[in-house]
Amino acid sequence: MVMESYGSGAQPTVWQPVNLDELQALKNKLSGSYCFAAGATLLRTQWEGGLVPVPEHMISLARIPDASGIYVDGDHLVIGALTRLSHCATDVLLQQLPLLQSAMNAIAAPSIRNMATIGGNIVSGVGDSIPALLVYDAQLYWKTDNGMEMRSLSSWLNGGREGRRNPNDVLIAIHIPMKHRPFLDANRERRSAAREISFYRKLGRRETFTASLVTIAFYGELGADDRWKKIAIAAGGGSGIAMRLTESEKLLLGVKASVMQASSLATTVMTEFETYSDAFATEQYRKQTAGNMFGAGLWEALRS
Repeated sequence: MVMESYGSGAQPTVWQPVNLDELQALKNKLSGSYCFAAGATLLRTQWEGGLVPVPEHMISLARIPDASGIYVDGDHLVIGALTRLSHCATDVLLQQLPLLQSAMNAIAAPSIRNMATIGGNIVSGVGDSIPALLVYDAQLYWKTDNGMEMRSLSSWLNGGREGRRNPNDVLIAIHIPMKHRPFLDANRERRSAAREISFYRKLGRRETFTASLVTIAFYGELGADDRWKKIAIAAGGGSGIAMRLTESEKLLLGVKASVMQASSLATTVMTEFETYSDAFATEQYRKQTAGNMFGAGLWEALRS
C-alpha cells in the first residue's frame, strides 16, 4: 500500500507493507532511496534540524504483523520492535525487568513516549534503553536480505563501531533470555531466585526531556553466601555507543558483596568506560561521572 505525499515542500512517498515479503519486495524495488519509520519521532527531529535529508520514499513498519506487543516465548521474553515506549513502561510482563521500565520512563516526555517505539530507540544506536538491554543480555531479531537473523545487542553495537551494520536490515523484535530470572507463573507468584541488586541512572543537562550525558545500568545476583554470582554492568549516554564494562564486572564476580566495593568499582569504571567529548561535557567528565554513579548506586543498594 502507498500513501500520497502531503503538505508543502519535499515530502517522501509513504509505503505501508502488510507483511515481511512485501517489505522485502519494496526494499528491492526502491533501491536504497528510502528510510524505515515506526514512530518517526527521531526522524522528524533530524529532518527539521537539517541533520539528515528527507528521503524520496519512507517505508512505514506500522502494519508488519508480530512486530508489536510483549509476550513470553519459551525461556525468552519478546518485545516487538514497534511496541510504544509508553506501553513498555507499564506492561505487566516487563515489571520483571525493572531497569528497562526505568529507562522507558526516562526517555523524552510522555507525549513522545506515546509515539516512539522501543525498536526506534535501539536502532538510533544511542537510545537510553540500550544500557538496560545490555545488562539483560538482549538479542535482536532482524529481517535481513538473507532472511531472519538473531544477533546479540552487544555484537550489533560493535558492528556500528566497526562500520559493519547494514542499513537495509529491519529490527522485528527484542528477545530477552529469562532463564536466570524468575517468570511470573500462572498464579502470579514468583519462583525462588537469588537476591537481585539492580539500578538504572540517567544524568542529563536538565531534570527531564533532555539527551543524557551519561546513562548507566547495573544488574547483579547474590548467592546464599552473599557472593556475586552474576554481574552485568553497562554505560553509555549522549551520542556515544553504550558498552558492557567487562573488566568492572570481573572486579565483583565471585567476591563477597560489601559497601567497600563501591569505591573500587567507581575507579575501575572510570578507567574502562570509552566515551567522548563535545560542547556539553569532556570525555574525562563523562568517565568520572559514570564511575561516581556506579559507586553511589552500589553503595546505596548494599546499604538498604
